[in-house]
Amino acid sequence: MRLQETLARVTARHQELGATLADPEVASSNRFARLSKEYADLGPIIEALDALRAAETEARELEALIQDAAGDAEMAAMAEDELATLRRRLPDLERRVQLLLLPKDEADEKNAILEVRAGTGGEEAALFAADLFRMYQRYAEQRGWRFEVMAVNETGIGGFKEATASVSGRNVFARLKFESGVHRVQRVPETEAGGRIHTSAATVAVLPEAEDVDIQIDEKDLRIDVYRSSGPGGQSVNTTDSAVRITHLPTGIVVAQQDEKSQHKNRAKAMKILKARLYDAERARADSERAAARKSQVGSGDRSERIRTYNFPQGRVTDHRINLTLYKLDRVLAGELDEVIDALTAEDEALRLASLQ
Repeated sequence: MRLQETLARVTARHQELGATLADPEVASSNRFARLSKEYADLGPIIEALDALRAAETEARELEALIQDAAGDAEMAAMAEDELATLRRRLPDLERRVQLLLLPKDEADEKNAILEVRAGTGGEEAALFAADLFRMYQRYAEQRGWRFEVMAVNETGIGGFKEATASVSGRNVFARLKFESGVHRVQRVPETEAGGRIHTSAATVAVLPEAEDVDIQIDEKDLRIDVYRSSGPGGQSVNTTDSAVRITHLPTGIVVAQQDEKSQHKNRAKAMKILKARLYDAERARADSERAAARKSQVGSGDRSERIRTYNFPQGRVTDHRINLTLYKLDRVLAGELDEVIDALTAEDEALRLASLQ
């Protein structure tokens, strides 16, 4: 019933907007652009609904034709074939209407800030964090996205204590948003002489990249410190104060950048990350106010939630949120993430569709 009520409301609103936009006074007012956008946004839903209703009408007409053609076996057979084809199409048409009715996440089309941090497990966790970071880099390459490394804190033997990247392209956040959480690895470390399997972890955070319209930052709320950047082991790699640390005083969020030789570039990168973190915090606040809605989504976005295990001895990847297991660990780490991400997206859509009924 809720779905039918929603469809009736959308159809009525589309008709109302069409009539309003046809009014010459509205066409010359400052409301025109806003109303035109709303009308255009509703257009795909109306088109999908029209296609569904046309198919339903055609199905009823074919059923009547079959009844009337009792004496014409050839005509009845043709009508039954057409009706069977149509009935196979109807569920897809219904699903398309329902998907278009789902509330859209305004961040889905945004670029993203990707942060990977080593968790429990010492050096092995840092090596795993580096593996994950490279996995996302390869996935970005496969999708034709731009992957810009913003900061990397390396260990001595190739691991990453933490690494940050800016990922830009089409629907980046929509594809990566379910990656936030704790990723666990089970494998025999190269440094382990006894051949015992160790378990360690890394945390992934995917933040939608904020635009100026999303987050306004008052300069007086910032404390900006500059200092000399240093390399591994604390050795100085720069003789000028090019590293930048920005503290957002109201929230206590601190962002430091030192990878660039230019203080200006480090500050720009730090501000980009700060805006993303503030925007993510704002979204998290809004989500907590809609706690009931979060139960009908895949995962909560909680950074402490264990979401996936990478088991090297078995060549297995398991996503715990949807009980999906793939025995293609090497291909997943090579960036072939679409099968996992598609399954997560489909499950999220199914849960949200169920809440519409």
